[in-house]
Amino acid sequence: MGTLETFLIGAGLAMDAVAVSMTNGMVYKDLRAGHYIAMPLLFGIFQGAMPLLGFFTGNLFAEILDKYSGIVILIILGFIGGKMVYEGISHKDDENLKPQLTFTVLLFQSVATSIDAFAVGVAFTAMRVNIIYAVFVIAVVTSVLVAAAIVVGRKMGDVLGPKAEILGGIILIIIGIKGMF
Repeated sequence: MGTLETFLIGAGLAMDAVAVSMTNGMVYKDLRAGHYIAMPLLFGIFQGAMPLLGFFTGNLFAEILDKYSGIVILIILGFIGGKMVYEGISHKDDENLKPQLTFTVLLFQSVATSIDAFAVGVAFTAMRVNIIYAVFVIAVVTSVLVAAAIVVGRKMGDVLGPKAEILGGIILIIIGIKGMF
């Protein structure tokens, strides 16, 4: 498998992380420099780690993960998204209750958006891919796309104002539902 194919796989795997990062940029108004560093790093690390894990465990966990990954993604993103929608509707005017992007939320988002990359790692086993190179490309592509998505999300959040939190929650719920199929 060549560089172009690896890049395209990385871009494809990154799309959920990109959507979630764009949502984070749109919703969380208090993002600091640490957030702008942590998001690309965590999403990139998890997007790279999951194919590596899938590659080395092969088919050992593939059946279990294939069976339950959709529900795990739905639960994690559905919970976070539902909480955002609820808070967006019930606390619109209270500045003290604005959403905060915590490390725990970011960690759960990173895991939830990278679960499908495990299956790609299993496929890499059969394809005899240079896994270290593939993991590096996937992680870097994800990190770059996530960094860009945060900036786009910030611009969208400025335009949408208070409705951004509700829209962001709905987007996360939709991604979670998509994970079921």
